[in-house]
Parts: sequence; C-alpha cells; structure tokens
Amino acid sequence: MIRRSKSAITQFMQMETSGGIVLMVAAILALVCANSSIAPAYESLLHANILSKSVHFWINDALMAIFFLLVAMEIKREVLEGELSTRKQALLPMIGACGGVIAPALIYTFLNFDDAQLMRGWAIPTATDIAFALGVLALFGKRVPMGLKVFLTAVAVIDDLMAIVIIAAFYTASIQIYALAVAALCMVALWLMSRFKVQYIAAFLLVGVVLWAAVYQSGVHATIAGVLLGFMMPLPILKKLEHALHPWVAFAIMPIFAFANSGINFSGMGIASLMEPVPLGIAKGLFFGKQIGIFMACWLAIGFGVASLPSGANWKQFYGICMLCGVGFTMS
Repeated sequence: MIRRSKSAITQFMQMETSGGIVLMVAAILALVCANSSIAPAYESLLHANILSKSVHFWINDALMAIFFLLVAMEIKREVLEGELSTRKQALLPMIGACGGVIAPALIYTFLNFDDAQLMRGWAIPTATDIAFALGVLALFGKRVPMGLKVFLTAVAVIDDLMAIVIIAAFYTASIQIYALAVAALCMVALWLMSRFKVQYIAAFLLVGVVLWAAVYQSGVHATIAGVLLGFMMPLPILKKLEHALHPWVAFAIMPIFAFANSGINFSGMGIASLMEPVPLGIAKGLFFGKQIGIFMACWLAIGFGVASLPSGANWKQFYGICMLCGVGFTMS
C-alpha cells in the first residue's frame, strides 16, 4: 500500500496540470483564511519579521525573484533554440506586450479622466499576473501548443518589466543611483563570466544575490534581478539550473506566493462598490484592454508580415491566450 501511495504521489507530481492545481488550492485556502475567524492569525503570519523584514516581503521579493529567474531562463532557451528562435517569432510577444500595456491604461484613463486623484491608478491594469496566468494555463495540460505557452510567458514577463519601469518612473519617490551602479557592475561581471564560459552555477548565483540586494536598495522592485540573472545565464548552466528549479517553483514557490497574496477580505464589498470608477477601470482594463490590445497589436504585426503566429496554434487558441493575459490579480 505504501508503494502504491508513493506511485500516486509521483504520478501527481509529474502531471502537467498538477502545478496549476496546487496553485489554485493555495489561493482558495488564502481566501478562506482571510474571510474567516482565523484572519488575524493569517495576517500575523504574513507580517511576522524574519531578519528585520516581513514574511510577506521575503515571499514577494526573494522567492519570486527565483520564479522570475526560472521564467527568464526558459525564455532565453526558447530564444536560442526554440519557439522564439526566429526574428518574427521573437517580435510577436514584444509587440503584443506593448498593446497589452497601452490598451488597459487607455481604458482606465477614459473611465477616470475627470478625477486627478483617481487618475494616479492608470498603471494598475497594465501588468499580467504571470504566476496565476501560467497556473491557469497549466490546467489545460498538453492541449495547449508549446508555442502559445512560450508566447504567454514572454508577454507576461515583458509587460511585468514594463510595469516595473512604470513604477520606477511614476511611483517611486527616489532612486538610489549608487545601488544601481552596483547592480550595473554585477551585470558586467555576469556578462564576463558568460563570455569566458564560466561553468560554476554557484558563481552565477553568488553574483545574482548581490545583484538582487543592489536592485532592492535602488528602489526598483527586486524581482527584476531574477530576470536579469536568467538572461545572463549561459546555455549549459541554464539547462541544468532550469531542470533543478522547476519542481521547487511549481510545487513550493508559486503556491506559497498564491497563499500570501490571495487573501482578500471581502467584508463590506458589494456590487455597488465594483461599479465605482477605480475597480471598474481596473476590471475593464484587464478583461477588455488586455485581450483587445494584445490581439489587435499581434494581428496587425502578423498581417503586415512583421511577426508570425506561434507554431501549432490557430487564431481561436491565440485569442484565448490573449484573454488569459488579463489575469492581473496580485500584480494589480
């Protein structure tokens, strides 16, 4: 019976949908905690201090940097030898991400243009929650062509990077130049290590930790360090690290992130509150803005021959992926 139990667990861990299932269970559990009698304990757990920072900070800024490291490595591998290896394939998510940032911001602005204070929220619907979007996509398993999975991942990473730039430019009180200088030196070190084919994963990770600390101190969101490190990884190391990190990200980091960020308390909320300008602008920006902006930008790019449709995909499937990019959730 023990052998059968281990076999069942192994099969579950190998299922392509299992990571998405665990993520959704963690999100539901967080909602239950936040709307029940244990809500104070849930909040206390997230705000408990570890090394002078809250548990919530370590999850969102440190663990998620590892998640973005994995995603960046997957994208780089696809650029070098996979679904994004041609110019037309690589341009499509870049163009789509631009449309997916501009259209939601315009919709929010249209609904809130007459109030200067509310207009400060124009950037809220511009970013895709990559963790949840990929989690939902995983539920469809192998029915989704690999080209579409890569496209969604690339679009989400690019528009998240755009969101980080927007936050730094419009919502950050001050940027620490000295910390950015240290981050730049780390990038140079990573480039040199890659250029001279350093094969020690530990060396890259050590510089990556310094890069993470420097980016955090600069005032820019620290998770961008994971993206930068992932893009600088040489291919042989990248493949080894990607394989090692994948189960930890899918079955530990993403569920923990979901549990820490999905605990929305619904007390006092009603239909009327959802119809107010800010939530309405966010909801319409994400749902309509994302799918229209990404689909139209990509449709035009493909029509003019600038880009090509992901391999193995049809237009109906592609539109579905554009809709899925409207999952803003924790990013919003």
